[in-house]
Amino acid sequence: MDLAHIRNIGICAHIDAGKTTVSERILFYTGKNYKLGEVHEGTATMDFLQEEQERGITIQSAATTCPWTRNGQDYMINLIDTPGHVDFTIEVERSMRVLDGAVAVFDGKEGVEAQSETVWRQADRYGVPRLCFINKMDKIGADWEFSFKSIRERLGANAIAVQIAIGHGHELKGIIDLIRMKAVYFDASELGAVMTEAEIPADLKDMAELYHHELVDQCTHFDDHLLEKVLNDQKPTEDEIRKALRAGTVAQKCYPVFCGAALRNIGVQLLLDGVIDYLPAPTEKKDVQGTNPRDPEEKLSRPHSEKAPFSALVFKVVSDTHGDLTYVRIYSGKLTKGTRVLNANNSKKEIISRMFEMHAQNRIPLEEAGPGRIVACVGLKDSMTGDTLCDPDNVIQLERMTFPEPVISMSIEAKTAEDKRKLGDALTTIRREDPSFRSVFDDETGQTIISGMGELHLEIIKNKLVRDMKVNVEVGKPRVSYREAITKRVEYVRGKFVKQTGGRGQFGDCTIHLEPFTKEQAAEAELNFENSIAFENKIVGGAIPKEYIPSVEHGIRTTAMSGVMAGYPLINIKATLVDGSVHAVDSSQIAFEQAGRLALIDAAQKAGLTLLEPIMKVVITTPEDYFGSITGDVASRRGMIVNTEERGNTRLITAEIPLSELFGYTTTLRSMSQGRASSSMEPLEYRQLPANMVKEVVAAGA
Repeated sequence: MDLAHIRNIGICAHIDAGKTTVSERILFYTGKNYKLGEVHEGTATMDFLQEEQERGITIQSAATTCPWTRNGQDYMINLIDTPGHVDFTIEVERSMRVLDGAVAVFDGKEGVEAQSETVWRQADRYGVPRLCFINKMDKIGADWEFSFKSIRERLGANAIAVQIAIGHGHELKGIIDLIRMKAVYFDASELGAVMTEAEIPADLKDMAELYHHELVDQCTHFDDHLLEKVLNDQKPTEDEIRKALRAGTVAQKCYPVFCGAALRNIGVQLLLDGVIDYLPAPTEKKDVQGTNPRDPEEKLSRPHSEKAPFSALVFKVVSDTHGDLTYVRIYSGKLTKGTRVLNANNSKKEIISRMFEMHAQNRIPLEEAGPGRIVACVGLKDSMTGDTLCDPDNVIQLERMTFPEPVISMSIEAKTAEDKRKLGDALTTIRREDPSFRSVFDDETGQTIISGMGELHLEIIKNKLVRDMKVNVEVGKPRVSYREAITKRVEYVRGKFVKQTGGRGQFGDCTIHLEPFTKEQAAEAELNFENSIAFENKIVGGAIPKEYIPSVEHGIRTTAMSGVMAGYPLINIKATLVDGSVHAVDSSQIAFEQAGRLALIDAAQKAGLTLLEPIMKVVITTPEDYFGSITGDVASRRGMIVNTEERGNTRLITAEIPLSELFGYTTTLRSMSQGRASSSMEPLEYRQLPANMVKEVVAAGA
C-alpha cells in the first residue's frame, strides 16, 4: 500500500475515559470485528489477557491493523490501544515512541484529568500530533463546553472544535459537523453503523455559527491561501478548511476536537475520517534520526522509503509459548521473512524467522513489510525494548526511549528448590517484557526484591508468576524504593586497597572529590549521567595509568548503585578523580576498582548522607460534603495541598503526598466518603526525607 495511505495511531487517555471502548468501536466499523466487544463484560478484543478481563482495565498495549475507506480511497490504520493506569505508564511511553499520531480521549464529564496530562506530556516529548475525542457525552453531568475549555486551559493546547454535541446525558442525539455545517444522527437499531444527515437544530444554530467562525479563523494561521480568501470575504470550501487544519495538526500547532459516546456508538466513524484527514502519514514525519554506533558523534538519518537501507525500532517484547514476539516499527527499507539483521545496540546478528501482522492476540503471517508498518517478529533472541534493528552493511542506532525508575518494591521468595530455579528464568522473561520492572537478589536474606511502578503493577506481576508461569512464591509487604543522596561537597578523600597474600599482591590507590550534582549540571558539563552518577577524570602527570581509570569509575558506579547507608542506590552525585598512586608490580584493574569503591564509601559518609523519598502527585475528586475530612487526612499523611478546584458540586484536590503514606489509600478514601470519592496518582519527584525518619528507615532495613 502507498505510504501516504497508512496511519500509525494510538488511543491514549486517563483511566476510565473509554479508550478500549473507542478501540472496539473502531474494530467494529472497520469490519475487523463482526460483533461489539465490551470492557464491562470482559469481551473486549484489545483486552485479551485474563487479568485485563477480570479487572476491566487495560494492562498492556495491544496492536491491530484495520482498513478504512475515505472518499473512495482505501487506507490502512495501525492502531495501538494503551493503558490509562499510571502503573503501566511504560506501555504508553513505548507506544508514543513509534506512533505518527494519537487520539487523546477525554471523559465528557471530567474533562482533562491527572493522567490525561501525563500522556499529553509523553506525546509532546516524542512530537506526536493529536486529535482529541470528548467521549461519554451520554453520561449524566457531561458538559462539552467545560471539557473543551479544560483542554485549552489545563493542557495549554490550541484546541479547535470541529464538532459539537447535540444534547448531552440521556438526551444526546447526535453531532454537528462544524466544517460541513450539518447535523449527523446515528441509528441505534443498526449499532450506529447507519448515519443520517440533517439541518442543524434551530436552538444550536447560533452556537454552531460561532464555533464555525472560530474554526475558519484559526485555520487561516496555517494556510496563506485560506487567509487571503477570508480577507477578501470569500467563503472557503470544505477541502480548503481541511487542508489548513491538517497542516496545523501535523505541525502540532493545533489539535482538532471531536466528540461522541463510543458506548452508544455515536461519533466513531467521523473520528476515523478525522484520523485520515488530519493525522500524518509516515511520509509526512521528518526522516528518522540516529547516530553511527561506531562513532556516536556522527549523525545519520533514514528517509521513509523502501529504497533506503533497512532500519527499525524494537518497542515491545512479549513472551509466548511459541517463542518471543518482538514488536517492531519499520522506519526505512524493507523487511523480508528469513532476513538476517543487525542489532545496532549490542552488535549481534538476528534472524527474522517469521513475521506477523497483529490483531490483538491473533496473527496474520506476512512475507515482507515496508516502512511505516508495525509488525511482530519471531526468532529474535537478543533484542530488547528500545534496540535498533538495521541493515548489517548500513548501521544506524536510533534514539532509545527513557524508562521511569521504579518507586515501590517487595520481597519475593520461591517455596521450593524447583520454584527457585523457575523464578530466575521467569523474572528474566518479565524484565525483557517490561523495562519499568527490576529485580535483585539479596545474598544476606536469600530473598529476591522486585520493584515496579505501583502496588497494582507488583500485584499483576505476582499473579503472572503464579498463574501464568506456575511459580509458587511467597510475597512480602510492598515497601518504598528510597534513594540515598549527599548534602555537601567533600574533597581529597583517599581510597587505598592493599592486599599481600604471598607472591604478587594487590595495590590500588585513588583520591576523589565528591559533590551533589544534577542532570542539568551534567548536561552543561557534557558528562555521562548514567543512573544519576557523573564521573570526571582530572588526573595529570600520569599519577594513575590510563588503563586503570575506567576501573576506578566502574568501582564508584557499582558501589553507588548498591548504596552506602541503607542499600538504596546513591544518586545525584559527581565523583572527580584527582590523584592516586601505582605499584609497578602489584597494581591491577581489580585493585583500582576496589580503591574506587573504598574512596566512594568514605567520601559519601563524610558528605552528609541522607535519604530521598518518592513523592506522588495525587488528584482526589470528592463531593463537597467530604472535603474537610479528606483534606485533614491528606495533612495527616505529610501531604501538601497544591490546588483545589470546584466543578459543580464536586471538588478537585491536587496534593503532593509521600508514597510511604499512601499504601491502601484507595480503600481508606472509599470508606471516608461512602464510596463517592476517587483518586488517581502518579510519581512526581524524589525529596529529602525528614531527619527523624531517616533513622527509622535505616533501622528497618538493617
